[in-house]
Amino acid sequence: MLLFLKFLLAHILGDFVFQPEKWVNDKEKKKVKSLYLYFHIALHALSLLIILLFDLQQYWLGFLFIIASHYSIDLLKLYLQKKKTKRIWFFIDQVLHLFMLMIAASFYEDFQLSIENTITEKTLLLLIFILMVVFVSAIIIKIIITQWNPESKKENDDSLAKAGRYIGILERLFVFTFVITNHWESIGFLLAAKSVFRFGDLTSSKDRKLTEYILIGTLLSFGFAVFLGILYLYLLNFI
Repeated sequence: MLLFLKFLLAHILGDFVFQPEKWVNDKEKKKVKSLYLYFHIALHALSLLIILLFDLQQYWLGFLFIIASHYSIDLLKLYLQKKKTKRIWFFIDQVLHLFMLMIAASFYEDFQLSIENTITEKTLLLLIFILMVVFVSAIIIKIIITQWNPESKKENDDSLAKAGRYIGILERLFVFTFVITNHWESIGFLLAAKSVFRFGDLTSSKDRKLTEYILIGTLLSFGFAVFLGILYLYLLNFI
């Protein structure tokens, strides 16, 4: 595990800490012809060498495997990603890099991630409740509040696309986490923070229906997250 963490540290330094946005833009534009692509690979190699204390005599195979796989994966992403799929390919790229780091670490250490050991009753229960917090709650809330449709709720407003959906998901995840970690005071802080940001919208709209609509949605979102957090802790006692 120690060697994998060293590999991971070098990856974070090369991919996130020391890679300027200028390099990223140039790579996306020129792809294999971009000089910054090779600067990026060289930076990864240097970071890896420093963290391994230049001990290539012992780790030369892992070093070459990581550098070659990183170059191949980056090149694959540059040619396959489109403007609409850049976010998806970012995560695919990072997952593939992590997988290659695991393989490289397995050359030297007994590095195994057993699915049987990770899929336990507790992890399955947590996964089920996270899905309920993110997806099930959203559908139930939508079904409940669709009986109201404030007239001032315009389709073409200044709001970001799907922003409300993501805000709801994040706030329920935060509240659920606060409940299962016994940090109830943080829920009040989160609710107060959201109220402050929403206050300007509500006062400027001067629409009682819209205010009630938003309030119902917020309370339902927080309520479902609290309920699911309590239910999760209760069921956890039986495992």
